[in-house]
Amino acid sequence: MPSVETAPALREQDLRGANLCQTLHWLASGRTTATALTQTFLDAIAAGNPRLNAYVQINPGALADAQAADARRSRGKFGRLDGVPVALKDNLDVAGLATGCGLPGPKLAATRDAFIVERLRGAGAVILGKAQVPEGSLVASSANPHTGAAHNPFRFGYQAGGSSGGCAVAVAAGLCTVAIGSDSLGSIRIPASYCGVYALKPTHGEISTRGMLPAARRLDAVGLMARSVNDLGVLLRLLAGHDADDARSRRRRVDLALPDWEPGKLRVGVLGDLGVYGTEPGVSRAFERAMMALAQELGNRRSVDFADFSIERARRAAFFMIETEMLITHAQALADAEHPVSAELNKLLDYARTKSAADYAAADRLLDAAVVKARQLFSEIDVLVTPTTPQIAFPLDAQLPDNSGDFTCFANFAGLPAVTIPMGLTLDGLPTGLQFMGPPGSDLRLLELAEVCAAALDAAPAYPVGI
Repeated sequence: MPSVETAPALREQDLRGANLCQTLHWLASGRTTATALTQTFLDAIAAGNPRLNAYVQINPGALADAQAADARRSRGKFGRLDGVPVALKDNLDVAGLATGCGLPGPKLAATRDAFIVERLRGAGAVILGKAQVPEGSLVASSANPHTGAAHNPFRFGYQAGGSSGGCAVAVAAGLCTVAIGSDSLGSIRIPASYCGVYALKPTHGEISTRGMLPAARRLDAVGLMARSVNDLGVLLRLLAGHDADDARSRRRRVDLALPDWEPGKLRVGVLGDLGVYGTEPGVSRAFERAMMALAQELGNRRSVDFADFSIERARRAAFFMIETEMLITHAQALADAEHPVSAELNKLLDYARTKSAADYAAADRLLDAAVVKARQLFSEIDVLVTPTTPQIAFPLDAQLPDNSGDFTCFANFAGLPAVTIPMGLTLDGLPTGLQFMGPPGSDLRLLELAEVCAAALDAAPAYPVGI
C-alpha cells in the first residue's frame, strides 16, 4: 500500500463518491482533511444545487466546524465521525438554523439541537445543511410549492421520492457523505429506492426522535442513508441509544440481537403476487432477477401474503393519523394568513378536520392489528423480502401514486426495522430497491444480511457524482 507521500492525490469525484468507511480511512491516514473535504462538498453544492435543489439551507458554520475537527485530530483526540460531512432533513432541529419542514413563512432558528444532531456533533460530524422536504413533510414527493423540487440525479425532471427526497439526492449526487432523515411510512426508503442508495429504518424507538418535527409519533423513526450497508451499521451504532427526554425512546433490557444469522438457513418470506400491489413490470422483473441471483443466500424461502390484513386500509388509517397530528404540530403555520400553505395541503388536511376522536382511536386500533400480524408473521419466518417500492421514479409533473408506500409502511405500523439496498436498474435505466424487514431488535442482523446480499447482487449503480 502506498504511503501518504506517494499515494496519488484524491480527485473531487473520489472524495464526493466515497462511502463513509472509505472517507474515515482517508481522514485517519491524512490523505485528506476535514477542511478540504468540507470545502469540496460546499463547492459541489454551490455548483450543483441550483439544478438539483437537494438543499434548502447551508450551514454557515460548516467550514469552521471542519477546521475544529482538524484541530482535534491534530491533538490526537477526536470523535468517530470527526470531519465527516452530513446532510440533514429539514424537519430536524439544528441550533442556529431554522426548521422549515417545507412550509411557507419565516421560521425562528432552533435553540437546541435534536438528539440525533447532538450525537452527530458529539462524534465530530460536520453538518453541511438542511435537505429538501415536501410541504409539511407529508407526501412521498420531492416537489414543494414553496421551495421547488429536488430532482432525481439519475434523470432530471423526475421524482426523487419523499419525504426524505433531498437527502437521497444529496447522497446519490455526491453532495454529502451520508444523510439523516426520517421515516413514517417509508419516507427514507422510498427515495433511497428511487435514487439507488442504501437506507435503514431502525426498530421504533431505537434512535430518539426528540427535536424532530413529528408526522405521527407512533409511526416516526429517524432514518439513515448512505452509499453502502457498512455505513449504515456505523451510523446505527453511534446514534442509537435511550433518551430520557423522548417518551417513545426504547430502553433495552437486552442489546440488539447479534448479527449471527446464517443466510443459507434463514427462514425467508418472499412477498408473492406483486401484481396485486400494482407493481410495475420493470420492478417485478428486477425482483425476479434478484431472487434468482440470491438463491444461495435466500434459499430457504416461502411465499407470504397479507390476505388477512389489508395494507391499503391500514395505510389510509396511518395517513389519517399523520394528517390529524399535523393539525397540532403545524397549527401556527396553518393559521398564518400572510404565508398560506398550498390549496393541495389544505385539501388533504380537510379530511382530518372532519373526523372525530373516535375515528382516530379506530385508526390506532387498526395499527395495533398490524403489530399482532407482525408477531404472527415473524414466528414463521426470520426475514421478509420485498421490492422497496412498486414503481421506479417518474416525472415530477405526474400524479403521485397512492401505492408508493405499500411495501414500506408495514414496518412503521409494527415498529419493525427495515433496510433497502439497490436492486439494479430497469431497462429504462432507473434504480430499483430491494427491502429486508425483520422483527423488532433485528437491525444488526438485517444489516449483515443486506451486506451479504448486496455483495452477491453487485447492483449498486454508478452514482452520478459531478453532474
